Amino acid sequence: MWIADQWKDYEVLDTSEGEKLERWGKYLLVRPDPQVIWNTPKKLPDWKKMNGHYHRSAKGGGEWEFFDLPNEWSISYKELTFHLKPFSFKHTGLFPEQATNWDWFSSLIKGASRPIKVLNLFAYTGGATLAAAAAGATVTHVDASKGMVNWAKENAAASGLEDAPIRWLVDDCGKFVEREIRRGNRYDAIIMDPPSYGRGPKGEIWKIEDSIYPFIELTTQILSDKPLFFLVNSYTTGLQPAVLSYMINTALVGKFGGHVTASEIGLPVSSNGLVLPCGASGRWTNN
Repeated sequence: MWIADQWKDYEVLDTSEGEKLERWGKYLLVRPDPQVIWNTPKKLPDWKKMNGHYHRSAKGGGEWEFFDLPNEWSISYKELTFHLKPFSFKHTGLFPEQATNWDWFSSLIKGASRPIKVLNLFAYTGGATLAAAAAGATVTHVDASKGMVNWAKENAAASGLEDAPIRWLVDDCGKFVEREIRRGNRYDAIIMDPPSYGRGPKGEIWKIEDSIYPFIELTTQILSDKPLFFLVNSYTTGLQPAVLSYMINTALVGKFGGHVTASEIGLPVSSNGLVLPCGASGRWTNN
């Protein structure tokens, strides 16, 4: 498992009864987590000091209950700063477990000794975009949500990257890639974090089981002659590391060589030394 264990402003303090207790800077949140199916005693006193609690509804969705939590606050990871705010469906605008991928591709970009163009698809609030830009890459950031792209721009400004070579686009990722193929544009690296289900700006439907492999194949057409890396993240239960590995191997290795690794990603739990699984990633590199 690839573990995001370099955080100072974030930690999973404890897990029990379908929930995780997290520290985001100086604030404590309790949120549901489908991986937490064990019921251990909630002995940690911080369980009773929470600033926000997301209650899952039996009908689907849920709602926040707040206890002295600001509307927005910030945390940092190394040189990056992220604005956080609790919003619908339990999220805060950041997936801390992705830091293990940020560190991985940042070292590749820094070691490439050549200019690197990165395309970040389904780019959300820009964690991967900022990490790649901070490592020295030129980045194209694409997301179908205007609100998320604006949030990512705020994170870039907070991280001192407002003047970094980042192109911000509100667009359907599939349609954007098709246009890039026609335009002949190429990228040295692709990052994608596709949702299980979603709609584009004009109602385009994305269902990951039907769409992900054809989309990976499509994106190989905009890779440069000597691509540096390719990263696919998944939070969908059916897309296990072995499935990610097989898809990336099939789509990329025949064309570009290189090799693929895939694994669960996770976060350490400070109260007991366990690691909380948080999805999976598949990585391709050219060596």
